Amino acid sequence: MPVLFELQYNPPTTFFAELLGKDALWLEQHEHYHKQTYRNRCLILTAQGVQPLTVPVVDGNRSEKVLIRNLEIDYRQNWVYRHWRTLQTAYGGSPYFAYYADYLHDIYVQKFPLLFDLNLTLLQFYLRCLRLRLPVEFTTDYHPTYASTAVHDRRDWLTPKSPTNPEPDRTSVRPYAHTFGASFVPGLSILDLLFMQGPAAGSFLA
Repeated sequence: MPVLFELQYNPPTTFFAELLGKDALWLEQHEHYHKQTYRNRCLILTAQGVQPLTVPVVDGNRSEKVLIRNLEIDYRQNWVYRHWRTLQTAYGGSPYFAYYADYLHDIYVQKFPLLFDLNLTLLQFYLRCLRLRLPVEFTTDYHPTYASTAVHDRRDWLTPKSPTNPEPDRTSVRPYAHTFGASFVPGLSILDLLFMQGPAAGSFLA
C-alpha cells in the first residue's frame, strides 16, 4: 500500500521510518499551506536544546490561502545563511557533517523560488542517502480523506508541536547517540541522524 504525506522541510526521522515496506510515497501537492507545521520547519538539537529552523514564506499572514505547490520562499530574510550557520554550529563536530555538508550546501544555495521545490530536492537527497528506493508520486487533486484501502494517509500525522509525545502506533526510530546530551531525543530532523550515523543511518529506521 502507498503512504501519503505532505511534503516537509528536512523531515523528522519518523517520516522515513514510515516509508519502510510501503509500495510508494504519495506527496500532497493540492492542499493549502498550513502554518506552524513541518512543511517549512524542522527541529535540530543544539547545545541549548531542541531548536526549530523555519523557512520564511512570502505573505506569511495570507499564506494559508495559497496552494502549497505555489508557495514562494521569502528571500528578503537571510534565512539560508542563518540555517546553514546554525547547522554548522550544532553539527560541525559530528562524525558525518563533513560527509554530507557539500551536497546540502549546494542545494541551499540554489535558492529555489518555491518551498515545494526546495523540500522535494531535499527529500530526494535523503531518500538516496537512506537507500530508500520506492516510487514517488504526486496527488492529482485534493481529497480530504481517502478510503483506507487506497492509501495510508499520513498527512499532518507528524507535528512539531508535540514531537516527543508520539501516538501509540507511531513508527519508532532506534535510539542513537546525539552530539549534545546523554538521552535520546525523538522528533528530530533526519539531518541529526545522518550527521551522527552517516551511511548506517538507514539501519536505525524501524
